[in-house]
Amino acid sequence: MGKGLSLSDGVIKKIILSYTYVAIWIFLSFTVIVYNKYILDKKMYNWPFPITLTMIHMSFCSSLAIILIKVFKIVEPVSMSRETYLRSVVPIGALYSLSLWLSNSAYIYLSVSFIQMLKALMPVAVYSIGVLLKKETFKSQTMTNMLSISFGVAIAAYGEAKFDPWGVFLQLGAVCFEATRLVLIQILLTSKGINLNPITSLYYVAPCCFVFLFVPWIFVEFPILRDTSSFHFDFFIFGTNSVCAFALNLAVFLLVGKTSALTMNVAGVVKDWLLIAFSWSVIKDTVTPINLFGYGLAFLGVGYYNHCKLQALKAKDAQKKVQASDEEAGKLLEERESEAKRSETQD
Repeated sequence: MGKGLSLSDGVIKKIILSYTYVAIWIFLSFTVIVYNKYILDKKMYNWPFPITLTMIHMSFCSSLAIILIKVFKIVEPVSMSRETYLRSVVPIGALYSLSLWLSNSAYIYLSVSFIQMLKALMPVAVYSIGVLLKKETFKSQTMTNMLSISFGVAIAAYGEAKFDPWGVFLQLGAVCFEATRLVLIQILLTSKGINLNPITSLYYVAPCCFVFLFVPWIFVEFPILRDTSSFHFDFFIFGTNSVCAFALNLAVFLLVGKTSALTMNVAGVVKDWLLIAFSWSVIKDTVTPINLFGYGLAFLGVGYYNHCKLQALKAKDAQKKVQASDEEAGKLLEERESEAKRSETQD
């Protein structure tokens, strides 16, 4: 009885912890998105400098990561050669900087709700780029599912009350760069056995992002900031915003490390619906029935895609278990045969 009760308490504790990790990630992701929208939107804080904002995030995150690794030694830096860094981390850093720059820029032109609807295209982009780079196998069933997601997003875009072509172009560009980055992480890092947690990832990637962003910043935003006499750096706004961005990176590690990437995908869907509701009710963005219908179709497609991925993972795990049991049976058979030979020799 006591043992059963203890097991039950352990299961309950694990469930509560999993939900806590999900809640923390949803809260921080929600906060960063709304906070960035507040800073960049001309109708709110009115500071439309997405490159500068991204550079502030990268400088803060890289500085904090260096302190945590070099001073407090919370985690060990990954053993990486200069050649690996230049060939693997630098391209990933370049793509990450472009993804962040374009996604932050989109908040100036599009509503939070519509941006979340466009982000539903991420599985489509990841799968398509994976097929092009021969990381994924082309399957007509999967491609049909990708087309259904794209069709749903297209309907949502058609029903968008404040459709801005430039904003859509920026967000779609951000999705493409982020999808390419995710595929390259698998090809360039994971295949070489290099796994970066958020702290080591920021330690290596954030300074690289800062350098890549510095070049366009000099020509695009620096002249405007230099000539704007009314500009002053608000340490509270940008400091708390940067802390939230860093905390979100840690929350991603906590959620994926303690649960799974699939749990994060499901939590992401919940977060998107919450953001759409918040955008409509608090920010007063217009959300039309066509918007919701289109996003609903895309949501079903993404849900089916996640279901297929889960089934594939289960099948892979089952195959590994069968192979392991076959190897064990083979070893036992060999041991018995050798024992039988020994006994025959002794006789």
